Amino acid sequence: MLSQTGRSALTFPMLVSGFVAVLVGYSSSAAIIFQAAQAAGASAALTGGWLAMLGIAMGICSLGLSLWTRMPILCAWSTPGAALLATSLHGLSINEAVGVFIFANALILLSGVTGLFARIMHIIPPALASAMLAGILLRFGLDAFTGLQSDVALCGAMCLTWLLARRWLPRYAILATLAAGVAVALARHAIHFPADAARFALPQAIMPHFSLTALLGVGVPFFLVTMASQNAPGIATLHAHGYRPSISALMSWTGLVALLLSPFGGFSVCIAAITAAICMGEEVDADPQRRWIAAALAGLFYLLAGFSGALIATLFVALPAPLIATLAGLALLSTFSGSLTRALADADTRDTAVITFLVTASGITLLGIGAAFWGLVAGLIAHLILTPRRG
Repeated sequence: MLSQTGRSALTFPMLVSGFVAVLVGYSSSAAIIFQAAQAAGASAALTGGWLAMLGIAMGICSLGLSLWTRMPILCAWSTPGAALLATSLHGLSINEAVGVFIFANALILLSGVTGLFARIMHIIPPALASAMLAGILLRFGLDAFTGLQSDVALCGAMCLTWLLARRWLPRYAILATLAAGVAVALARHAIHFPADAARFALPQAIMPHFSLTALLGVGVPFFLVTMASQNAPGIATLHAHGYRPSISALMSWTGLVALLLSPFGGFSVCIAAITAAICMGEEVDADPQRRWIAAALAGLFYLLAGFSGALIATLFVALPAPLIATLAGLALLSTFSGSLTRALADADTRDTAVITFLVTASGITLLGIGAAFWGLVAGLIAHLILTPRRG
């Protein structure tokens, strides 16, 4: 199939970007999902089923929303939410945990249907959205090089490969970097499969039990953390790249899918930020209107991971942590520089953008809510105080 410009609709850089996005998504936080499932009392087989269902849920939403909007809408589970669950589900039965999933996802669906979340996101100036994204990505950029201290051979080979490929094969730089990292890891026998890896398992429905203490003590914080620390940065990432989808529609569809799949372990489906940014850079395609194909391909990879019963997720987790950190940082380097450029471009909002960037990059957590949310709050407060009113 050809696009209007005569080029093939599907290119190899799109395929690589979609694969790397899923690779980073699974490998960077699958361990937290294991911990959350264990805290809920899930067996190894049930954990595998949960990972399978999460892959299917993210695949359905990523593929469907990207095809529908023709924008790079990539979905993910809520990593901050999973971290909260890993520390909050102890003492609850697995039935109560599923009740928490259903309750929180119903609130997300309600926020989408009512349009409340969209109204909140629309008041955020574009410079602050770009600054928040840059603050989120700073850690990934730093991690691309801090791995040199612990594994100079692996990370050094990947960084050198990336530089050489950016010089002569820029569209294939990330693929070459991944290949170099895997080659070094294989040569050093550094790829290890975890002993408690999830086996192939079909998702099983769990009958929910609704406990008021669990809903208020875990469900409400889980909802707030998911919206503030995952969905808000995800929407801001889209805005920072010039994409303006219907926020209410995104919240409604992701909330509905997560609600329907909650009994099977689909505890959350959110708008991705970090992995989505991988599918939005210039390396994907020079035309921003064609980058949605990379996100749609990522959706297919998520579906493949889901239907494999989490075996692909296990493969991702087997890769060395420095390899993943370096790969993610280098893949997001151009997105980070672009976000920082947009954040500081306007002198009138430069101070507020810097405040947003620094608070987000600080990594602080207050009231159980992550730094991305507080970066926006600090930036908006500074914007209201420092920006003179007109008229």
